Amino acid sequence: MRRGVEELRAFYGETAGQVVRRLVARRLEDAWGEATGCDVLGLGYAVPWLDAFVGARRQIAAMPGGQGAETWPAAGRNRAALVDERALPFAAGTFDRVLLVHALEEADAPAQVLAEAVRVLSPTGRIILAAAARGGLWARADSTPFGHGRPFTRRQLEGLVRQVGLEPSAWSQTLYVPPWRPLLSAADGFEEIGRRVAPGFAGLILLEATRQAYARVRPSGAVAAVRVEPGLQPVPAARGARLAARREPL
Repeated sequence: MRRGVEELRAFYGETAGQVVRRLVARRLEDAWGEATGCDVLGLGYAVPWLDAFVGARRQIAAMPGGQGAETWPAAGRNRAALVDERALPFAAGTFDRVLLVHALEEADAPAQVLAEAVRVLSPTGRIILAAAARGGLWARADSTPFGHGRPFTRRQLEGLVRQVGLEPSAWSQTLYVPPWRPLLSAADGFEEIGRRVAPGFAGLILLEATRQAYARVRPSGAVAAVRVEPGLQPVPAARGARLAARREPL
């Protein structure tokens, strides 16, 4: 059973939730920036991050029926909708970016949810899955939304995206700080230390996936493969990038 929208909204209004919002926002900013000119779909409970995509053409917050929806005080073409996550009310290929947060862990059929998200993803689109990490402390804290449902390992998320026809392109982790109120003020320090010496203790995994190649017909009629570049581009840790989408073992 999914956490109710009231519980999620309350969590993200508290100190712990605000820390999560800030740390995850860093990763998304480095991955997609302002998503200029893109149509962005947030599936699950992605509202805390959608407003950051100020360059997007349109943002849609799709909230599962088992969770409930809330009014999203956003302007322009932004919308919130209550949906069946296994039958989204959008045409195929509608969105350039799809972000799943609190979407997979409590889903009855994660592969079906992800397959439906892929259906509405454009051929050159990018998708990011943010899911509770199985080895992290946040997955064991039932006082947070990450302590409910099914946590994942990176390998499991990679298998899941391949199952629906995508290829993992990059990944990152965050939430190294334990979910204990006295330590939350030191979250930035835990991030710097944790990703270097204890990567297995991260509380959240972010995995980006794409259709790595698609067909383009040349004027001559020949078909050429066009590679899709990932947004979470891995960089050496020594360069100090905030989003260290490194190919590191869990």
